[in-house]
Amino acid sequence: MSTSLSFPDVGPGHLNLLSPLTPPSLSRAWLTAPHPSLPIVATCSSDKSVRIYSLTSFTLLSTISGGHKRSVRSCAWKPGVKGESVLATGSFDASVGVWKRWELGDLNPRPERELDFTDKGDTDNADEDEEWRFALVLDGHDSEVKSVDWSAGGNFLATCSRDKSVWIWEEVGEDDFETIAVLQEHTADVKCVAWHPEEEMLASGSYDDEIRLWREEVDDWGCVAVLRGHESTVWAVSWEGVKMKIGGKEMDVKTLLEGGQEWARRREKSGPRLVSCSDDQTIRVWRRKPREKGPAQNPLSIIRTGSSEEEWVEEARLPSTHQRAIYAVAWSHRTGRVVSTGGDGKIVVYEERWKSGVGQVEVPTTADSVVNGESNGARSSIGDENVMDINHDTEVPTEWIVILELEGAHGVFEINHVCWAPRADRGKTHDDEEVILSTGDDGVVKVWSLDV
Repeated sequence: MSTSLSFPDVGPGHLNLLSPLTPPSLSRAWLTAPHPSLPIVATCSSDKSVRIYSLTSFTLLSTISGGHKRSVRSCAWKPGVKGESVLATGSFDASVGVWKRWELGDLNPRPERELDFTDKGDTDNADEDEEWRFALVLDGHDSEVKSVDWSAGGNFLATCSRDKSVWIWEEVGEDDFETIAVLQEHTADVKCVAWHPEEEMLASGSYDDEIRLWREEVDDWGCVAVLRGHESTVWAVSWEGVKMKIGGKEMDVKTLLEGGQEWARRREKSGPRLVSCSDDQTIRVWRRKPREKGPAQNPLSIIRTGSSEEEWVEEARLPSTHQRAIYAVAWSHRTGRVVSTGGDGKIVVYEERWKSGVGQVEVPTTADSVVNGESNGARSSIGDENVMDINHDTEVPTEWIVILELEGAHGVFEINHVCWAPRADRGKTHDDEEVILSTGDDGVVKVWSLDV
């Protein structure tokens, strides 16, 4: 039975705890990744395993172990695969694993069974037609792997590590990957990587307080922008969806007044924005200055771009709510809402809304760095020799508000990760309904629904 919690002092939202995923891990759980098309999730844990849960029944379907010798810190599903699920895992043992399973449409709960692939030649442990198999391991990093992510087209896999590097791998054949780039411009531990939802562009965040954006130029991958502003470790980044959402709904340019329409058209030219969170307890939204969009994802070939230098600015800073490091942030592609969590054990949900009287004032033709409508000194650059200080008086006709805030979501434990996922249980009321998944130091993954 779900528990309803309301927060009248924060916003109109209600957060409902639907259920924990059971049974939980007995050690720290790091991250939960929703499958791109099936109602299942993968949760990675410090006990060296990955658990596959059903979002329909909230129960454990299988446990994958034996591929890593230390904590599994990150995992990500390959998009666009039909008839098969492919999962990448990154571990503190410095390796990346790729796991595969043929999908037979059987997602009903069954007795939990641990699949140990330590001996790849032992076919007695699992039936490869219905269970997970350890396809291959990718070696190259010199230290702990912190994050893994597939490109939107599914042809690239990005990994990052405590060794200060970002690696890009290309799948060139069945169970065959090739290293196409080793990016070493970060000066400290790289905490996260995330691919752009449309373009072959990668974002990475680091202990050096910076966010770097990477793109291929001719035959080499390189840094096209450095986003500076955070004053401590960047723990996570998340991309906005392709369609911009305001107030939980897709933005319709035709319904805006003239000034608002001009601003909206410029925003569309900028493409999806990026949100970041940090040890400095801030969440910032970054936007590319309007220019032609890069090439769309092509799963069959590597796209070679033209001039790759880009200018990015800090557009907004979300309301300050966290009292400790913010470990995770996720941007919903369905509603445009953002959820965050961190060391203080809070779950906070934000929504971007129009300011009153939008479109009735002159909207500048240039848009630079602002924090909720006020100028700030954030910087974006291509290199240290070309740092641009942003300090123009500009107006953005939207603002971010907190619609709910929940303290102690996992009791006294820190929460390491939050994300959005399509709702799949019997309580689902409409096709676009989403849930929030929170993953904590207590080994528990909790499923929350949001009523606004």
